[in-house]
Amino acid sequence: MSRAPRWAIVVPTIGRPCLQAMLDSLAAQRTDDAHPAPVEVVLVDDRPGRVEPLTASLPGVDWPLRVVRGYGRGPAAARNRGWQATRESAPEWISFLDDDVILPDGWLPGLVDDLAACGPDTGATQASIRVPRPTDRPPTDWERNVAALEGADWATADMAYRRAALEQVAGFDERFPRAFREDADLALRIRRAGWSLTRGARHIIHPVRPADDGVSLRLQAGNADDALMRRLHGPRWREVAQAPGGGFGYHVATVAAALVAAGGAATAVAAGAWARTTPAAGYATGADAGTGGAAGTARAAGAAAGVGALAWAGLTTRFLAIRLGPGPRPGHPEFRAEARRMVPTSLTIPFAAVRHRVDGWRRHRDATPWPPTPRAVLFDRDGTLVRDVPYNGDPEKVELMPGAREAVDRARAAGLAVGVVSNQSGIARGLLDEAAVRAVNARVDELLGGMDTWRYCPHGPEDGCGCRKPEPGLVTGAAADLGVDPRECVVIGDIGADVEAALAARARPVLVPTPVTRPEEVRDAPCVAPDLLTAVGEVLR
Repeated sequence: MSRAPRWAIVVPTIGRPCLQAMLDSLAAQRTDDAHPAPVEVVLVDDRPGRVEPLTASLPGVDWPLRVVRGYGRGPAAARNRGWQATRESAPEWISFLDDDVILPDGWLPGLVDDLAACGPDTGATQASIRVPRPTDRPPTDWERNVAALEGADWATADMAYRRAALEQVAGFDERFPRAFREDADLALRIRRAGWSLTRGARHIIHPVRPADDGVSLRLQAGNADDALMRRLHGPRWREVAQAPGGGFGYHVATVAAALVAAGGAATAVAAGAWARTTPAAGYATGADAGTGGAAGTARAAGAAAGVGALAWAGLTTRFLAIRLGPGPRPGHPEFRAEARRMVPTSLTIPFAAVRHRVDGWRRHRDATPWPPTPRAVLFDRDGTLVRDVPYNGDPEKVELMPGAREAVDRARAAGLAVGVVSNQSGIARGLLDEAAVRAVNARVDELLGGMDTWRYCPHGPEDGCGCRKPEPGLVTGAAADLGVDPRECVVIGDIGADVEAALAARARPVLVPTPVTRPEEVRDAPCVAPDLLTAVGEVLR
C-alpha cells in the first residue's frame, strides 16, 4: 500500500461566525491509518489593524491548530502566509479551504484519496462545490452569483496544492486583493511551470451567506483584477484560464450612451442659450448655412441626446431584465425586496464596472510577473547587524554580527539598496536620548560602509504608534525613502516583530534566529536562514 500523503490545512479568515461551523465540520471527519489527520491546521487571521486574538477550536480532536496574523492584506497574501508558516511540519500538500464552507461526512477520506491518486506531475486537485438553492422559489441574483461557484475552475474554496508547486511559483500573487481571479492566476502559473491540475472525487458545501443590498455593486471592484489578468496573461486570458466571459462590453456601451445623452443635452442647452441671447447667432451664413447656426447646433445636439438616452434606457432595461428575470416572480414575498436591490444596482453597476476597469488598467499597466524582483534589503539593527547591547547609547560598544559587512556588501554588489529599520524604545523609557541613538547609528554606518536609509522608532510599546515593529511604519517609510514599493523590499531580522512588520508592510521577511528568538517565532516565519550571508543569498536566489 502506498504511503498516505502528509498534508496540512490553511484557512484565511476575517473571523466571521461561519468559521467555527466550518471547523466543527472538519473536526467531525473520520480518520484512520489510510486516511490520516492533517499534520496541522493554520488559520490566518486577516483582520486589519490591532485586533484581539482570534479564538477558534477543533472540538473533540487533538489536531494541531494555530493562528497567524495576515494583517488585512487579502486572501491571496493570507494563503501565502498560511502555507509558508507550515515550513517546520513540512507537509507535502496544502489544502486551502474558505472559512464559509461546510465539509460533508467523508470529506477528509475523500481528500486523502484524491491526493494519493495524484501522479508526480500533478500540482493540484480541486473539489466539486455544491451550493444549496431555495426549494420554494427561484434563486435571487446573489444566490445565483454564489451558485456560479459550482462551475468555477480551480476555486480555492477547496483546492489542494502540492507544496513543491507553490514554492516553484512563489505562491499566490498578492497584488490580487480580493477573493477573485487570484485562484485562476495561480492555476495558470502552476500549469505553465509544468504541473497538471486535476479534479478530485470529493465535494464541499458552500452555503449562501447573507449579503446586504449593495453586494453586487461592490463586486464590480473585480474588474480591476481582470485588468491585471490581461496584463499578466494577455488578451486571451479568459480562454486559457477557462474563465467565462462577462458583460463588460455592454457596460461600456451603457456608459457611452449615457455620456452621449449627457453631452448632447449640455450642448443643446448651451447652444440654445447662445441663440436666445445673441440673435445673430441664430442665423447661418456661408459654410454654416445648412446647420442653422447656434439654433441648428442645439437641434442636432438635442437629437444626439435623445438617441443616447434611448440607447441608455434600452441597455439598462435589458440588464435589469437579465438580473430580475430568473429570480423570484411577482407575487412572491421575496420579489419586492429583490426589485429594490436590482433597480438601483442595475443603474449604477455599468458605471462602477468601467471605473474599476480603467483604474485597474492604470494601476497595473507596468505589472511584471510574480514575484516582484527585490530592489532593497532592510536590516534590523540590534541582534541582526550588531550584537544586541540593551539600550546602547555608546558607539564604542558597537560590534558587528558575524558576516554583517559581507552580507551588506553582497546586497550592494547586486545593485540593491540597503537600509536599517530599528525599534529604539530606550528613548521613550528615558534610558537614552536621540542624540545617543544617532551616534550609535553613525558608528554602525561607518562599519558597514554607509547605508542608504535609516529609520528608527523612538516610542514605547504602550504608545500605540504605527512605526514600532511589528507595525509596518518603519518598513513603509524606508521603502518611501528609497523610492521602491514595499513589495520590492526584503526585511532581515532576528525576532518575530521583524517578520510581522515586514508582512504588515507587504514586504518579504527573512528570519535569522539568535538565542533570544522564540521557538514559535521560528516556526511561524515564512523564511528562516542560519546566518546573514545565507539570508542575503535567499534574497538574490
